[in-house]
Amino acid sequence: MATVRAPLQGLWNVVRFNWPMYAGAGAAGSVLAALGLAGPAALRPYALGLLALALLPMLGSLLATAYVYDFAGLYRFGWLPAALPPTARVLTLSAGFDEVSAPLAARYGPGRVQAADFYHPARHTEASIGRARRAYPPFPGTLIVDTRAALPLAAGSVQLAVAFLAAHEIRDAAERAAFFRELARVLAPHGQLLVTEHLRDPANFLAYSLGFLHFHSRQTWLRTFAAAGLRVEHEVANSPLITTFFLLRDDTAA
Repeated sequence: MATVRAPLQGLWNVVRFNWPMYAGAGAAGSVLAALGLAGPAALRPYALGLLALALLPMLGSLLATAYVYDFAGLYRFGWLPAALPPTARVLTLSAGFDEVSAPLAARYGPGRVQAADFYHPARHTEASIGRARRAYPPFPGTLIVDTRAALPLAAGSVQLAVAFLAAHEIRDAAERAAFFRELARVLAPHGQLLVTEHLRDPANFLAYSLGFLHFHSRQTWLRTFAAAGLRVEHEVANSPLITTFFLLRDDTAA
């Protein structure tokens, strides 16, 4: 099911949530461009070379961002289960910026989606999250939860849980494993947990340069899942830069 998004909404969100970085890069680029065009003749080639070295990776990352978030079909959510049982409960997990609860409510029916926001400003310190929270209101009825505490949900009560581009914000491995153990606890028999993320891999390095260090590697995720009592049923490559892990509890038959 398609969701209604403005043209280049994904790219625009990334730029405005991270505007200080882009403003700083623009200011530095302006200085280098001025030196390259009107500075001392001996400095001009070096200034233009530095300008190219600075701008090319940033332009590449912006093009990759537009592709992933605006053109690759990620937000059509075709990778989600097409239907759920009539009484199935859906849980969404976000870290201050919830892009998935409203589309899932439209897909599966109103009243079936429970959103949970685990953002904690002292532990999840990305400044961009605060800007995103100010730009977008939370989904109605969102629970504020703590990654180091029990979820306020009954064991086995959730048929589908979706952590969409959010769980990487939990930087501490022990905290991440504990939170995923809670997610395993609330999953119903045969329930699925879907974790959609960039990975710290060669493709994301080519797209985002050192920015790929903000993502976790596949092996890090696999260790987290194993420590939480979860196993990977299968994976979906949403694009060359995005992967969704489909997880089951270890005590659930395939």
